[in-house]
Amino acid sequence: MSGLRRAPRSSRATAAIVSSPWILVAAGVVVMIVLLVIALGAYRSRSGADTAPAPPAPPLLLPEAPPPSSSAAPSPTGAVQPGLSPRTSVQPTTGVARPPHPTPGVTSRAAHPTSPPPPAGTTGRYRVVNSFDGGFIGEILVCNGSAERRGWTVRLTYAGGRFVTAWVEGTEQGKATPTEGGFTYRSGVDVAPGGSATLRFHMERTESRPTGCTVDGVPCVLG
Repeated sequence: MSGLRRAPRSSRATAAIVSSPWILVAAGVVVMIVLLVIALGAYRSRSGADTAPAPPAPPLLLPEAPPPSSSAAPSPTGAVQPGLSPRTSVQPTTGVARPPHPTPGVTSRAAHPTSPPPPAGTTGRYRVVNSFDGGFIGEILVCNGSAERRGWTVRLTYAGGRFVTAWVEGTEQGKATPTEGGFTYRSGVDVAPGGSATLRFHMERTESRPTGCTVDGVPCVLG
């Protein structure tokens, strides 16, 4: 028996593998799993490197505007005010209205109302022409302010005294009627529009200022 040789172990292993093919399949599966794990790790490392955030870009520096020159020409429209464009000429208004500046030498009609126009009817102006001892000569200027010819009536009264006579200068005479302390005179000729007539009279023993004087019921202007 010593002369017998043992078969090599490798041949037994090879024979076992050949007789059991599932061992080769299991080894192949293990090798594939290892290769798959290595491939997945390499893919993850590469994708992480690709998705890493890019470094921030450097800030963009803009050139600074040059300072305004003091020798720039002034705008022809003057300083620009808030709410206005450089070309507009309308000034901004506020809520308070300013009164207009009065013009020198011109007076306001509202502050100084004009005198009322003269009456359109017949009026008279009284004055004393001559005074003497015991009496005086008086006069009434009758004016026709209407647009038609008009007759007129003068009534004079005094505090006492005596009526002597009355006459109209340069025209046909009317009628004088003595009354208590004076007289009434009715014209003989009408006065033209814008015309006048002068009535004079003589009174005695009384003051020259009358207590009543009317022309067609309108009080006389005492001169």
